[in-house]
Amino acid sequence: MIIFRYLSREVLLSTTAVTAVLLLIITSARLIKYLTEAATGKLDADFVLLVLAYRIPGFLELLLPLGLFLGILLGFGRLYLESEMVVLRACGVSQRRLVVYAMGPALLISVLVGLIALWIAPWGVGEAKQIFAQQDSRSELELLTPGRFQSQSNGRQVTYAKELNAQTGALEDVFIVQRDNRGRPLLLYAERAAQRNLEGQGRFLVLEEGYRFEGAPGEANYIATEYGQYGVRLPDAGSAAQINEIEAQPTLALLRSEGSREQAQLHWRLSLPVLAFIVTLIAVPLAKTNPRQGRYAKLIPAIIIYLLYVTLLTATRSAIEEGSIEPVILWLVHGLFLFLAGNLIFAERFWEAVFNRIPSLPSWKGSQKVNGESGS
Repeated sequence: MIIFRYLSREVLLSTTAVTAVLLLIITSARLIKYLTEAATGKLDADFVLLVLAYRIPGFLELLLPLGLFLGILLGFGRLYLESEMVVLRACGVSQRRLVVYAMGPALLISVLVGLIALWIAPWGVGEAKQIFAQQDSRSELELLTPGRFQSQSNGRQVTYAKELNAQTGALEDVFIVQRDNRGRPLLLYAERAAQRNLEGQGRFLVLEEGYRFEGAPGEANYIATEYGQYGVRLPDAGSAAQINEIEAQPTLALLRSEGSREQAQLHWRLSLPVLAFIVTLIAVPLAKTNPRQGRYAKLIPAIIIYLLYVTLLTATRSAIEEGSIEPVILWLVHGLFLFLAGNLIFAERFWEAVFNRIPSLPSWKGSQKVNGESGS
């Protein structure tokens, strides 16, 4: 039990560190995207961090298996380089026993990935999509950012508001330029603009104390209208688009569906916990490192195997969604890499001879010594 706890701690610490770094990179990139949408008025700035929090479980369902894979490579690799594995081997701990010990952290990560993939991630995607749907149903007035010209209605309208009255919630000094169905420009100016809900009639954008100009520039044939109030009917706030994305559908709903896309998503979610187990079986034999080869000698081949694994799974899922193959092919991919893992474990000596042919990478100290001798 002492050896099991020691090895599990090494794996879990490395897995946590790697996953945290990868999650930080991905969330930073996604945060920049959401901040850009907030700057352009597509997303309210108050919802940026909330949407990001809802999307984090969807990132973790793939990052955790990758973090476990790299965590075993780095954790066990360090023990090989510091000759701790030599001591364990002398005490009778074989590579197969190491695989059994590694199944402990793998079981923990697999259960966590299963919970995320089957329940938490779909819920998070649905909540994030609901926020975006609510943002899309906002009126043109709600999308305005004071002091900036903003293109709206697919480029058919440009709107500007000087400032926002914090007490009344109305925009002041509002300019709206749009084109009618004939392509003629229409200019609206109002001292104030506010949204009003009229009982039984819906929402209206009400422009107050302004002018309406209709006509082409340079032509005398135009219409100028002065108004006290000018109302424009807005879409109902409750008419947000229904969330139909496959990623947001609950797992129980996918079980009751027979569509190819739903079946592909269901089998993809079920396969992610299996992915964590199989990459563990692959990582343990690949973590065995000869100190003369350097710490990262097998890291690049191992990452290539993992990328090939995930790429085949993703391509198979896409083919299932198109209806060209059956979902069982997805499990055949898992079977293929399970066979590879068993081959690495039970044909240990053969693969050791193969990987020992990998040229060793020169260490920093060694290259520094060579440079010093050549300089002298």
